[in-house]
Amino acid sequence: MINQTASLTWQDTDAGRVPVSDQFDDPYYSLKDGVAETQYVFLAGNNLPDRFGSDIHIGELGFGTGLNLLVTWDAWIKAETKGQLRFTSFEAYPMAITDMKAALIAFPQLGHLAEILLDKWSPDAGEVTLADGVILEVIIGDARQTLPAWDGAADAWFLDGFSPDKNPELWEPALLEHVAKHTARDGTAATYSAAGHIRKSLDVAGFDVTRIKGFGRKWHMTVARLRNAK
Repeated sequence: MINQTASLTWQDTDAGRVPVSDQFDDPYYSLKDGVAETQYVFLAGNNLPDRFGSDIHIGELGFGTGLNLLVTWDAWIKAETKGQLRFTSFEAYPMAITDMKAALIAFPQLGHLAEILLDKWSPDAGEVTLADGVILEVIIGDARQTLPAWDGAADAWFLDGFSPDKNPELWEPALLEHVAKHTARDGTAATYSAAGHIRKSLDVAGFDVTRIKGFGRKWHMTVARLRNAK
C-alpha cells in the first residue's frame, strides 16, 4: 500500500502546463522542453542509444511523470534493438495516474507509449511488462532504504532527483555509494547537476567524473563512469 503520494501544482509556461512538486518546490522537468532535456542529459550523458544492441538495464532515482522512461523506450524502439530493456526507478512520492496523464499530454510524440504506461502501470503494480522485451519496475519508498536492499545492477543511471538544495536526501554521499555498488561493469551515470559536492561524492563512490556542457540555460552537468570493476 502506498503511504505517500506526490502533491503538485501546475505552472503555465510557453511549453504548456508543467507540474511542480509541492514537496520540493521544483518542476518535474525542464520548463523549456522536457523531451530534449532527457535526450541530452540522460540518454546522451550515458552514451545512449549507441550502447543499445543487447540487454541493457537502466536505473533511475526519481520516476516522476515517467517521461525519462518514455523517451528511453522511444529511442529503444527507433534503434530496432534486439534484447531486453529493463528500467528500474526508485520513487518516494509516486504521482497519481491522473496527474501523470495530465503531464504527459504535453508530449504528443510519445502519446502511444504513454497510453501503454498509464494502462499497465500503477504505483502498487510492482514489475510490469510494457511490451515485448520492455520491463518496468518502480520501487516505492525512500531510496536510502530501498536502493541498498535492491539486488540488481544498472548499466546506466539517470540521477534525476529534484535539485540538490531542495531534495538533499537523494544526493547524500551514502546513497551515491550505493548507486556505485549497484552499477554493472563499465556502467555510467548522468545528472543535470554539476554541484561540486555531487561530483566529489560520485568520485569517492568509485566513478570517474566529468563536468560537461549542460542543457539549455544550465552551464554544466555531470557524467560519470564506474572506475572499479564489479
